[in-house]
Formats: sequence, structure tokens, C-alpha cells
Amino acid sequence: MKCVIGLGNPGKKYDGTRHNIGFMVIDHLAYDLGIELSNKKFKCHFGVGYHKGQKVMLVKPQTFMNLSGEGVRPLLDYYNIETEDILVLYDDLDLPVGRLRLRQKGSGGGHNGIKSLNQHLGTEKYKRIRIGIDRPAPGSSIPNYVLDKFPKAEHKLLDKVIQRSGAASAAFVTDPFQEIMTEYNGDVDE
Repeated sequence: MKCVIGLGNPGKKYDGTRHNIGFMVIDHLAYDLGIELSNKKFKCHFGVGYHKGQKVMLVKPQTFMNLSGEGVRPLLDYYNIETEDILVLYDDLDLPVGRLRLRQKGSGGGHNGIKSLNQHLGTEKYKRIRIGIDRPAPGSSIPNYVLDKFPKAEHKLLDKVIQRSGAASAAFVTDPFQEIMTEYNGDVDE
């Protein structure tokens, strides 16, 4: 079984914020694939379904971003999902809005959600889609920026980013990741 994990913060107050782009993609993908995220276990909301005959689990950890690994590790253990079968979606300050970067491994950099996953999984070797949210203006607070909603001027592009990230995530269920990287890395057309 493949597992697609979107990182974010639980609760209505965080809906639509930059830090929750991973949750937004999971919600879009769940709708597209007809998978209900109705299961609650190990501090995660998740659902299991099929895409092109392949079993897939969609996951939204409910531990808040900085503790993402606390819920994900026991869930993966319980369902016997190997790290090579997971894909993690998360926001990236170092990429402009509209750019995706797919990778097969990597450090957490400055992203506390990825640092938590790396710590709890005991590896940096899992597939990921980094979704650009850009950096705030110099002198601005990064925590306030990532916990702020996307401005209306970016909504059209944001919709395309979510659709493209969802398509790459669906492809992950059935296709070799190297091919997905070739097809989906880069800028989303406006």
C-alpha cells in the first residue's frame, strides 16, 4: 500500500494558511479519488481507498506541524507501510509560489515538520513534494507568515498548484517516482 501524507496544523483557524498546503492537497486528492478521511487513529486523520487498482492511504497528522512524526510513525508501523512507499507533501519557504520540487530524500532544512518525521522515521529517505510558498518580506516574522492565509491575488495559481500536486501524488500510487519527478518538477503554469 502507498501512503500520501500532507503536513499541516489541525483546526479551523489554520484552514487555508500557507503552512497547511499539504492538508489542502490531501483534501483535493481525497475528493478526486473518492476517499473519505474518516478514520482517526494514532493522532492522524486518514482514509484508505484505491487508485487504478492500487491501494492507497491518505493521511493528515493531527499533532500540529512540529510534531508530525509522532502520529505518522505508529500509523506506518500498524499498517506495515515501508518508508519507500510514502510521499510527504509540505510547504517550502525557499521556493516561490507556483513551484514544486519533488525529491527522493533530504534533510529537514528549517522545516520542523520534516525534522520531526526524519527523527521518528529514523531516515531522510522518503519521497516528498516541496510546495513553494515564498518567503516573507525582509524583517517580517516567518511564523506569522506561514500561519497567514494565501492572499486573494495568489488563489488562481494556488488552485493550479493544488491540482498539480494532487496529480503528482496520484501518479505516485502507480508510476515510478523518477518519471513523476521528470513530469512534475518545476513551475506550475499560470
